Amino acid sequence: MAVSTVERVEERLPVAVGDLTGALGDSVTVLPLVVALGALTPASLAHVLVGFGVFQIVWGLRYGLPLSVEPMKALAGLAIAGALTYGELVAAGLLAGGVLLVVGATGTLSRLQTVVGRPVIRGVQFAVALLLAQAGLDLALGDPAVAAAGAALAGVVAVAGYRRAAALVVLAAGTVWTAVAAGVPAPALPAASLFPTGGPALTVGALEGTMAQLAMTVGNAAVATSLLCADLFDRDVSPDRLARSMGGMSLAAVPLGGLPMCHGSGGLAGKYAFGARSGTANVVLGVLYLAGALVAGLWLSFPMALLGTLLGVVAVQLGRVALDTDHLPLVGAIGLLAVATNVGVAFLAGLGYWLARERWLA
Repeated sequence: MAVSTVERVEERLPVAVGDLTGALGDSVTVLPLVVALGALTPASLAHVLVGFGVFQIVWGLRYGLPLSVEPMKALAGLAIAGALTYGELVAAGLLAGGVLLVVGATGTLSRLQTVVGRPVIRGVQFAVALLLAQAGLDLALGDPAVAAAGAALAGVVAVAGYRRAAALVVLAAGTVWTAVAAGVPAPALPAASLFPTGGPALTVGALEGTMAQLAMTVGNAAVATSLLCADLFDRDVSPDRLARSMGGMSLAAVPLGGLPMCHGSGGLAGKYAFGARSGTANVVLGVLYLAGALVAGLWLSFPMALLGTLLGVVAVQLGRVALDTDHLPLVGAIGLLAVATNVGVAFLAGLGYWLARERWLA
């Protein structure tokens, strides 16, 4: 007997408590970054949250897995730190989306992975962590007492054994503070239009940001996520298929005011750790993001010093991942060079060194 559409959906989206709690696993890094972008750049937080909400639901239904939908961290971090303008972020997001769509369609992702060594990817992650830490410190110095209170709260959460949730707890505390001080705005739908807060600016900086992001995406978002799908869920989801998803998602979202987005392995692992086992977690989180978009104006008055603490916590989390390597000197050199120059220069220098090293050793 043929299986009905309803039965197929129920099989793909079972209702379980773990999927409800697991929905929070992906928001641990997403919300702190997007709130910071909304507060520090022209990005419309309402449009950004709609993009995340829609694609959480889309991929939950499409894959039946709790796939992560995260901002492209290199681009988001560079924009928050002021190393990319909003127009450059838009242009880089479109470029990265186009490249991912092409490499996914042509099956060339695995070959790209062999060119960009994992230590170079870790170096880019470390560079973004340093830039976020620098931006966070600048904000925290505006009101050291508030920043210190936020840091203490994050420390307590980490010591209690919930290190990954520390940034989310600080964000929640700041949100409550803002709601009490400024009130909750009336719900409002974001207007639908092309490039609602500014169009793309194709510059050298945008090209450099694209290269840095692709270095992270190839290793962390595509290949590592594919491996996790097999390890955690016994599902064969190829890196090229994930690349096509990320490319199409970014090309669709960015012109409508969203962010360039990817499937991060950290977010998938986070959802799994919180109990998610199916695409139901994505649907739940997508609905929450869409609800948050209605009151996105709440975060416009978020305390800047506390936002500095938030960026510091995210920087520490990203830095811990970046330093998990056997090539610390190279990772550190790429990070420091990025702070001294820019991420694009540091990435190219690190890649050049890695290719020369591999050729010499061969």
